[in-house]
Amino acid sequence: MNALRILALVLTTAFLTAAPPRTLRVDYFHTGTANSEVFSLDRVIQEPLPWPGNPSKALDESNLGKYFFEVVDRTTNKVLYSRGFCSIFGEWELTEEARKQARTLSESLRFPEPIGPVQINLKKRDAQNAFKEIWTFTLDPKDIFIDRALPPAPGKVIALQQSGDSAEKVDFLILGDGYTQAELPKFEKDARRLMAQLFATSPYKEHRQDFNVWGLCPPARESGIARPSTGVQRRSPLGCTYDAFGSERYVLTFENRTLRDVASFAPYEFMEILVNGQTYGGGGIFGLYGTVASDNAFGPYIFVHEFGHHFAGLADEYYTSDVAYETGKERLEPWEPNASADPKNPKWKALLSAGVPLPTPWKKQEFEKASHAFQKERRQIRAEGRPEAEMEALMTREMQLETNLLGKDVWSGKVGAFEGANYEATGYFRSQEDCIMFTRDEVPFCAACKATIEQVIRMYSR
Repeated sequence: MNALRILALVLTTAFLTAAPPRTLRVDYFHTGTANSEVFSLDRVIQEPLPWPGNPSKALDESNLGKYFFEVVDRTTNKVLYSRGFCSIFGEWELTEEARKQARTLSESLRFPEPIGPVQINLKKRDAQNAFKEIWTFTLDPKDIFIDRALPPAPGKVIALQQSGDSAEKVDFLILGDGYTQAELPKFEKDARRLMAQLFATSPYKEHRQDFNVWGLCPPARESGIARPSTGVQRRSPLGCTYDAFGSERYVLTFENRTLRDVASFAPYEFMEILVNGQTYGGGGIFGLYGTVASDNAFGPYIFVHEFGHHFAGLADEYYTSDVAYETGKERLEPWEPNASADPKNPKWKALLSAGVPLPTPWKKQEFEKASHAFQKERRQIRAEGRPEAEMEALMTREMQLETNLLGKDVWSGKVGAFEGANYEATGYFRSQEDCIMFTRDEVPFCAACKATIEQVIRMYSR
């Protein structure tokens, strides 16, 4: 064995056996309106656990996310770590409220603790979807004001599935909110049930052993979470609430500091919050978190759908439902991997089926007529405060109609460019007629979604 091979073996062995760095987290404030934004540093935290990520895959080349940050070595100018992500502010700035007043939201950046001083560069997509720097600051890991104190322990970390070393796996954390101490066994049961649904869905099914899954649920004083539209107020441990941005089914938490402190006790790169309740609802933001109401009849579907947003940056492909924010009239090519503004040259062109026409015909008018009728009935049920069982029955009928209507065309099951996506009936296209990101009927992810999910899994596993 020559000297170069010996050196390579030594370096490889050292890399594999070296202790992982600690995890640093920068909490900051994001303030602005629809037309302006300002960033300010809140605190820098050394989290309790080592960095869970793969050190050989520190750089993000996926081109996913509305925002992107880099950790740059101040001495060498080398990029040590980077990731794309989305934020609550990035959605809120598109709402009507953002045109009238300013808001401040807490956000975080997490990365492996560097050895020496670094520069943090935060970027955002411009009107042409190119990343432009919007905030930069320097950080010295030896700064005495980095908070290295442990926050209060939130509860027991449950190993729901442990497939191997965190550096070689995707670490997925399932959190619970609105579960009392007596309901903690219910949380674990809910988490295992919904985890099973995720891994019954392709392509997660084929990559199950690439995931570690953890559970953590800080006990609540009372069962359930806030739902202001019905007068229900709760101070749940993670602060989750329905009615985010005025959308009755949109569940978010705006308590980022609290959420991050709780989550820091488990290894994670992705997380989804189970809220303890039956009312239909959920949400998902790329690189932040997903949410789902655990007891709703459609909870298993919502869990997978919202995790698609959070994990792979997938766009919603539906367009007939009410949404909380405005998408705008201009049809630029979106960064989301499963929506395109160019039907003749979609970003998934390598996956197109042979002979498929572009754009691809489907039963669009029939679908829209039926879907709009269901949405009208849905709004009436909510306005009258009728029981959740009526809403579930309505959505079951809608799902049955979708199943009967879709999948019957010449190009059903083929990969093409089907108009209607990204909350818009015209101008945006999806890769297949049906998809988990389009309807609630029992169909798989479309080709564009599946390819992106597999790409992200490869980013975090070995």
